[in-house]
Amino acid sequence: MRVALTAAFILSGLTAVQVAPALAAPTQDPSGTWLTGDGRAKVRIDRCGPAGANICGKVVWLKSPNGDDGAPRTDIKNPDPKKRSRPALGLTLLDNLKPEEEKFSGEIYNADEGKLYQVSLARESASELSVSGCLLKILCGSQTWTRVPDVNQQAANAAGETATPAPKPAAKAALKPAAKAAPAEQ
Repeated sequence: MRVALTAAFILSGLTAVQVAPALAAPTQDPSGTWLTGDGRAKVRIDRCGPAGANICGKVVWLKSPNGDDGAPRTDIKNPDPKKRSRPALGLTLLDNLKPEEEKFSGEIYNADEGKLYQVSLARESASELSVSGCLLKILCGSQTWTRVPDVNQQAANAAGETATPAPKPAAKAALKPAAKAAPAEQ
């Protein structure tokens, strides 16, 4: 039997070494914070769903968190009028994408258009995530997101959470209040 399988692989042009990684490779986990291809947002992707098998993602940073009027950006293009006042920061874009071979697939919400697209996410490397999406399986596009440090201050502020700042060296902590107090006395 083993000889027959080896012969089949050789005849098909494949070796067991080429086939084994493809069969054994689990879906690479895209958890982390990613800068979108256009650099306008950072999306935090985490495990979710039953037993953490799926992934979800939400906006944790925006290059321009406020609109031209100075007010925080909202989900103004949402087709549901009741959802148009939702803050853009903290907005869920990826909800329960399911693992499929070497990628995760499901839907992504595009807040710029208020539309859902079919999407698949696949890790290209430790620092790159390929995001491919289609509307009605006709209009398709893709971009590469880049991994960034997990800094979530902007989203925490928008959600009303109090972020615990990292401990600062005593010298820096002492300088900041003094610098703030000096302009107030002038």
